[in-house]
Amino acid sequence: MAILTYNMHVSLDGYIEDSAGSLDFSVPDAESHRFSNRQTEATAAFLFGRRLYEAMEDFWTDPERLDGDEVEAEFAELYKATPRIVFSDTLDSVADGCRLVRSADAIAEVERLKRETEGTLAVGGAALAASLVDLIDQFEVILLPTILGGGKPYFPVGHHLDLVLAEQKLFPVSGWMYLRYSVSR
Repeated sequence: MAILTYNMHVSLDGYIEDSAGSLDFSVPDAESHRFSNRQTEATAAFLFGRRLYEAMEDFWTDPERLDGDEVEAEFAELYKATPRIVFSDTLDSVADGCRLVRSADAIAEVERLKRETEGTLAVGGAALAASLVDLIDQFEVILLPTILGGGKPYFPVGHHLDLVLAEQKLFPVSGWMYLRYSVSR
């Protein structure tokens, strides 16, 4: 059975995007990027909402990623090799290597994937994570030492969750911190 995890870069005040919808505050350094590469190696599939899919797909399938920085090139290859499932009611098609599922079918599809998949299913996108919050087994926060003062929150509003710290790692150069919490059920 797969583990469903929700992993995003998060500001110290709890946002995954700034108030303009930008992710620019969360560009990783080489050390934290290598860590993300190792996580991606263990990922059975990415589960994306439409907005994060569009940002990730356009960026990481761009041929320039393969000619750039060694760590980015490695992630681009890992990204393209990992199945990507996109949950959207507005898209009519998705890129090769991806599969489109209607948002209304998200819970049933993720329950099936959890039963039939080994490894980690990685949820990306706040709206998708909020719709699947009762199925999420682990919350993975890469905490950045920055305060945005507003934007899109990481945690879904209105849900009480008891979490248990399962792992932590400090990236000393950037001051970023990885925190993995298991849901206490």
